[in-house]
Amino acid sequence: MKIKNFALLAGVAGLLAACGGSAIVEPADLNDQRVFFGFNSSEITEDAKNNLLGQALYMKNHEDVKIQIAGNCDERGSTEYNLALGARRANAAKNVIVNDGIDAKRISTISYGKERPLVKGSGEEVWKWNRNATTTVK
Repeated sequence: MKIKNFALLAGVAGLLAACGGSAIVEPADLNDQRVFFGFNSSEITEDAKNNLLGQALYMKNHEDVKIQIAGNCDERGSTEYNLALGARRANAAKNVIVNDGIDAKRISTISYGKERPLVKGSGEEVWKWNRNATTTVK
């Protein structure tokens, strides 16, 4: 009886996962698409990956579009450190899109470090918005 219940639960879990659909959504526009990062990190989260795969889908459907991805940081750290971290963030975002089949020549990257904060101020509630990679159409 217990094995039967386990099989039933496993089947329901599989059905729910299948019905959940993909979290990958093609945006209407690529301008100002942002993915966010943890403190001192260029690691792509699952949410960021889904956003970037949506951007890749847009680029597949609009073969003439070229983009620039700008890496940004919060105000902590030196200018030099944040420029390097911003570059790692921009390149990490680019790599997801390229690995999904988009020609790397269609994507340029730049780092602004901490020089162009999305939100002004201090504290984690502000800093979390400034740790991002922002896409714009070129």
